[in-house]
Amino acid sequence: MHIVVLGAAESGVGAALLAQAKGHTVFVSDRGPIQPTYKEKLAQAGIRFEENQHTVEEVLLADEVVKSPGIPEKAEVIRALRERKIPVISEIELAGRYTQAKCICITGTNGKTTTTLLTYHLLKEAGLKVGLAGNVGYSLAEQVIQDEHEYYVVELSSFQLDDTYDFRPWISVLLNITPDHLDRYDYSLEKYAQAKLRIMRNQDSEGYFVYNADDENIQRYFQAAFRTVNQMPFSLHARPDYQLAAHYSEEDEVCVDMLPGYYSNTETIDTSGSPLIGQHNRQNILAAVLCARIAGIEKEQIEQALASFRNAEHRLQPVGEIKGARFINDSKATNVEAAWYALDGIRQPIIWIAGGTDKGNDYSTLIPLVKARVKALICLGVDNEKLKASFGPEVPHLEETRSMADAVSRAAELATEGDVVLLSPACASFDLFRNYEDRGEQFIAEVEKLMEG
Repeated sequence: MHIVVLGAAESGVGAALLAQAKGHTVFVSDRGPIQPTYKEKLAQAGIRFEENQHTVEEVLLADEVVKSPGIPEKAEVIRALRERKIPVISEIELAGRYTQAKCICITGTNGKTTTTLLTYHLLKEAGLKVGLAGNVGYSLAEQVIQDEHEYYVVELSSFQLDDTYDFRPWISVLLNITPDHLDRYDYSLEKYAQAKLRIMRNQDSEGYFVYNADDENIQRYFQAAFRTVNQMPFSLHARPDYQLAAHYSEEDEVCVDMLPGYYSNTETIDTSGSPLIGQHNRQNILAAVLCARIAGIEKEQIEQALASFRNAEHRLQPVGEIKGARFINDSKATNVEAAWYALDGIRQPIIWIAGGTDKGNDYSTLIPLVKARVKALICLGVDNEKLKASFGPEVPHLEETRSMADAVSRAAELATEGDVVLLSPACASFDLFRNYEDRGEQFIAEVEKLMEG
């Protein structure tokens, strides 16, 4: 076949290399500039490509098109393909054709990356041959060329699922559904939910669907009665209305039931060694533990690996301790919901560093948590008026700064033993920093300076 790949970043270049390796002719087209590393990969493979444009006539010569998840349906080139009825698929769909490995695929509005990294860590620490792929930054298609793994743990966004048709995970995981990216789904929560549920639509009685029984939108849109897949719901607590595969019997104890070959057995797994913070992470742990148990990993191995896991940077990342106060970097919390999870997950008194570029934020949901837990708020931004108006009446102490060095040193002065200094901005970073990574790295550097001092 002649395959055209639209988009030349990680997934597109991986798809192009796989398609060529399987004997297809390939042309790659990117509307923007292609990064030098990807350009070099394509050139070394002898794959034709164009950048800064889509030559529609050339694209329409395709027998099949592999589309980058970032390209919306309304794009001119996609409309032209739909008119010609040329099949459009995702990189994940292409990769699935060429591997017999067992794919554990994870989606949800929040928590995908943490759950994917944790599941991968549990399998890897147990000695399984496992690859990490998808939205975490590694192309599944490129890994499938060598296909050296028996398992892949794949993080999937709704955009990546949109153009899958025959792809069939062994285990699919749905963590939650909350309104997001609705502009891509005609502002319909139902359409967005159905995009998420594509993850399990091809599964049969040999597959497993791990999902959050506490999520109202999953309950609303998942038609459980009509599915032959092995259903593995999880919950933060025991529930009479569900036959749960996993729930918490104690704060740090997961009760696992219903596993293959274990239908009459119930076992408990100790999660107290996990460094992950907050209720949302307790849900992520339930999902990852279920995936590991289905994969045959023993309880003791899971408990050990939970303790050695380190989450992605800038997500509730412990950075250090000064005079008994812990410092936590949650710079990736660029919206109110993410900051809510952070504040909710910390039980100690908090010195909260927040602020940045406001995205039309409504801070009202944070007020009860701020009232109960925040002893001081340090506003780190060019314009802090909205934060001051929202939280000034609720916190005992509030001050402003425009540099990370000042924010961290003031937080250290205000904190006492047992407190937590939390960078969880609830805002974008672009007023004072290049991006959230730059903001988080500056926070880490300033904490380290104080620790050395």
